[in-house]
Amino acid sequence: MITYDYPLNERIRTLLRLEDLFAKVRHFADSDGPREHHVALVTLFEILEVAGRADLKFDLVQELERQRQILLSFRNNPDISEEALDGALYEIEQSSTALLAMQGKTGQYLRENEWLMGIRNRAGIPGGVCEFDLPSYHFWLNRDPAQRQEDLAGWVNPLLALNMGLAIVLRLLRSSGHAERQVAAGGAFQQMLSGRTAQLIRLRLPRSTAVVPEISANKYALNVRFTVPDTDMRPKQAEGDIEFELTYCNL
Repeated sequence: MITYDYPLNERIRTLLRLEDLFAKVRHFADSDGPREHHVALVTLFEILEVAGRADLKFDLVQELERQRQILLSFRNNPDISEEALDGALYEIEQSSTALLAMQGKTGQYLRENEWLMGIRNRAGIPGGVCEFDLPSYHFWLNRDPAQRQEDLAGWVNPLLALNMGLAIVLRLLRSSGHAERQVAAGGAFQQMLSGRTAQLIRLRLPRSTAVVPEISANKYALNVRFTVPDTDMRPKQAEGDIEFELTYCNL
């Protein structure tokens, strides 16, 4: 199955972007090659850009505390595993503590590193980080892979509290909904929300169904148009009926 997440507010949109960026920086930082480590560093700059647009730390701490209070209300409920409940509460408390321990503006320690900011500025120019532009960066890329990984860890690790917090929030959000089987007649689907509140819409399709959903939504209705992917021409709407799973998620 392929899952398409569609955020319905800016806060969730930011969390999804950061989730994707943290996964990429982890993947490339774990590699040994200099090109992979370059991608990891550029991705770290993207994290810095996205995370600096809003007070994410405050928002995440607030949301985690709200979820903690909800979980506490399940104490002594015979239908809830106390062990699982304790584990979830412990994870939330650990994440909140780590977020509160973050000092100053998110990623300020990176902004104060002139060497890194010089690379960041040049990375925005096509081909701007060639060895003749940044010889010190070329030297770093030719250092021992273990040394580069150590440096990357030192730059990424102070931000991991954000990743831990947003991972918990998104996991709780995604598990809050119930999947419904739907059919898009002639490749188009519309559903009136009728007062239904959602922060995230999840749409799942079998990998064998060669269509791409184009999703749009507001507080009144959800519209999905399934298109046939084409790399050479403008995508056209699928002609047959498309079966899919739809989930409305809300915390």
